[in-house]
Amino acid sequence: MNGFKECKIIIPIAPVTKKNSQRILINPRSGRPFVAPSIKFKEYQENARPFVCQFGLYGGEYPVNIKCLFYMPTRRRVDLTNLLESVDDVLTHYGIITDDSSNYIGGHDGSRVFYDKDKPRTEIFIYPLKLEETREQ
Repeated sequence: MNGFKECKIIIPIAPVTKKNSQRILINPRSGRPFVAPSIKFKEYQENARPFVCQFGLYGGEYPVNIKCLFYMPTRRRVDLTNLLESVDDVLTHYGIITDDSSNYIGGHDGSRVFYDKDKPRTEIFIYPLKLEETREQ
């Protein structure tokens, strides 16, 4: 298939959501408050760098499906949509995908959360959607 590209990224770090423990900070220039991600998410994003940045910009077609398998270190309840948002933001932050809007990410089909106490991680599979998958039914 011409232009077809799949990408698999494994981040061997316990997944972290962006929305838990958000902080309200003050913009030093304008003096206006803004919501910043948690310190834990910022650390996760920085620690994910060597595993994510080896791929460079995704070279396939858009829109893509980003399937994420999250292996959590505990059985605590976790919000899948918050985990997906974190992955989208990390991939965008490091330039793996151009943008996290629906023009670029067509879905997260197949994403799941599992328990793995000994080897928490995130497995990310990026692949282009077929034309018929992006059309309205």
